[in-house]
Amino acid sequence: MVDVKGHRRLVSRFKKMASPAMEKRVGKALFAAGEIVEDRAKGSIMAGSVSGKRHVPSRPGEPPSNDTAVLHNNIETVQKEPLLVEVSSNAPYSAALEFGSSKMEARPFMGPAARETKGEVVALINEAIQHELRKAAR
Repeated sequence: MVDVKGHRRLVSRFKKMASPAMEKRVGKALFAAGEIVEDRAKGSIMAGSVSGKRHVPSRPGEPPSNDTAVLHNNIETVQKEPLLVEVSSNAPYSAALEFGSSKMEARPFMGPAARETKGEVVALINEAIQHELRKAAR
């Protein structure tokens, strides 16, 4: 799981100044941001993948290669609270792929997706906040 440093303090401060409209808009932006990360993670798994007999496993450090689509189909974005979105993989072996195990080196896909989309995600959330602040200033 990639956690935003200081997010609890930030959410607490935001709730003190936020109107219901701002919370709703930012919540939608957070969900859209989660979907961006989800799409990037899924895309990294599907890139160049071949299923079946011709399947070639990924190398250590690369995202896993799709074979059965179980990993791909189990990545989801969930709005846990109005200002809390979680992007996770519920495939039984996703942690072993992401972080490695005693028998296999890591094939990360969620962490890289979060890092690669950080600028886009932050911009999306900032735009939602700025929109509501401009609206409130009128």
